[in-house]
Amino acid sequence: MAQFLRQRREALQPRDVGLPHGQRRRTSGLRREEVAALSNMSTDYYARLERERGPQPSEQMVASIAQGLHLSVDERDHLFRLAGHHPPARGAASDHVSPGLLRILDRLVDTPAEIVTELGETLRQTPLSVALTGDASRYTGPDRSLGYRWFTDPGTRSGYVPEDHEFLSRLYASHLREVVTRRGPGSRAAHLAELALARSEELRHLWDTHEVGVRPHDGKRLMHPIVGRLELHCQTLLDPQQSHLLLVYTAVPGSEDYDKLELLSVVGSPQ
Repeated sequence: MAQFLRQRREALQPRDVGLPHGQRRRTSGLRREEVAALSNMSTDYYARLERERGPQPSEQMVASIAQGLHLSVDERDHLFRLAGHHPPARGAASDHVSPGLLRILDRLVDTPAEIVTELGETLRQTPLSVALTGDASRYTGPDRSLGYRWFTDPGTRSGYVPEDHEFLSRLYASHLREVVTRRGPGSRAAHLAELALARSEELRHLWDTHEVGVRPHDGKRLMHPIVGRLELHCQTLLDPQQSHLLLVYTAVPGSEDYDKLELLSVVGSPQ
């Protein structure tokens, strides 16, 4: 495992993970402290793993390292086995973001962008995405899903213009029904729908209509506590193997919304 970690770290360059190259780099690839930061762990812990001195890492730690090193799904599974664990599920049930999507996201430093699952769980955000909609990493359990929060947490709706609320309710109900049908009984989607239906009378009413095929508009209208109302364009890139979506939000250059995004890049998130 130590040899594999060293080899993968040395094969990566700073530009591969969205870091500046800097000057006088003695390391052929990334530094240990850079991988540790990308993996959300201490440099000492990661260094001990590479030196064959660390304890057996937990599954959560292995998953963080695999994402920090931008491993492919096959490489991630290999690392799990080297660490003595069974690899997690692939496809729609996986939170592992493909290296290709990560490389694109890493380059969108001045753009609001996020990677989400088919259930609306945000896996990665750019700093400007955090400033725009808040830090989604704070959510756990079913609350990770935006669609679930829409029907169970009234505060979620404050981030969207009131005239869109009715349409967004139909959109989230339609999408959840489609995912449940696609994944079947016993799936994470089915469990999430069961929890949401038990808590939301509105969702139960929409569920009974059996409406499917509602699609999001090209534009996204948001309400921000600092800059107010924004109307942004949303572009979507799909990773079909993992069923992950890369959502990129832009504004027309020279427009008021463009200036508001520029302001957000300076003031950051209010949270």
